[in-house]
Amino acid sequence: MPVPIRIHELMSRPVVTASRDTTLSEAATRCYENDIGSLVVVDDGAVVGIVTGDDMIQMLGEVSDPGERLLHSLMSSPVVTTTPDASVTEAVERMREHDIARLVVVEDDEPVGLVSSDDILRYVPQVFHRQELDESKEVTRSSRVQSDTVYEQSDWEFESVGLADDHLNVGDRVEFTKSISEQDVRAFAAASGDTNRLHLDEGYAEQTRFGRRIAHGTLVSGIISAALARLPGLTIYLSQDLSFHAPVDIGDRVTATCEIVGTFGEDKYELTTDVHAGDELVVEGEATVLIDEAIETDRTEAEAVA
Repeated sequence: MPVPIRIHELMSRPVVTASRDTTLSEAATRCYENDIGSLVVVDDGAVVGIVTGDDMIQMLGEVSDPGERLLHSLMSSPVVTTTPDASVTEAVERMREHDIARLVVVEDDEPVGLVSSDDILRYVPQVFHRQELDESKEVTRSSRVQSDTVYEQSDWEFESVGLADDHLNVGDRVEFTKSISEQDVRAFAAASGDTNRLHLDEGYAEQTRFGRRIAHGTLVSGIISAALARLPGLTIYLSQDLSFHAPVDIGDRVTATCEIVGTFGEDKYELTTDVHAGDELVVEGEATVLIDEAIETDRTEAEAVA
């Protein structure tokens, strides 16, 4: 049941505040008593600054009388804020843009929470890592005849960039596209045991936040496995991290894109693993795989499962 992760789902609350004229000694005591790492500084209800535990520790080592030093002299200002309904990706972009590790969450001009890089890393670690990857390089698309799968269907599409039969490199990419059909949803429900009414019962689904039936999130992310199966060699999953950004409707045509972004030696590779429905990113992830050499064997033909 994929939905975008919003800031209100992972922010810390309630917010502990202090005035501009709170002393450093009082602020440190308030942080200790509330077991928190930062204070939001307010003036007439408006957010005017933020003081972190690191700020206070540094200042405590520099001043002789912390009872005389006031917060307005050491707070960071202006404060970078976000809203409770902002997405995790938007929050990460703001942190990166301002080179900070926390945002004050504001609603109707009032502080309602704090979100830190640690909060986000606990939920979606690949969001930060993805920011470090170079996605600006130009690539030339090519196609490769797939010979390692048992069968293909006429409406499936497969494309690749830079693949060679004898080795893999950073930047190599595979894309696999198929439609998520009614038959797919019902077959997946039976195979997995996930018979949640959201996916199978239209009347029930209309009463949910989605307002209609949607495909299983794991069924959609399974298209990633289909793309990985079309890398040259025998691909074996070692790990997979996923974030679900949007639901996929039954009948949508989705594309899984897997790109090699790093190697660990001994035929282990790190890949970004994304799924799009049209132009919309619906699943974002990273995977680590082991790729053994292809097994030399006669090709076996098999019929698709009805």
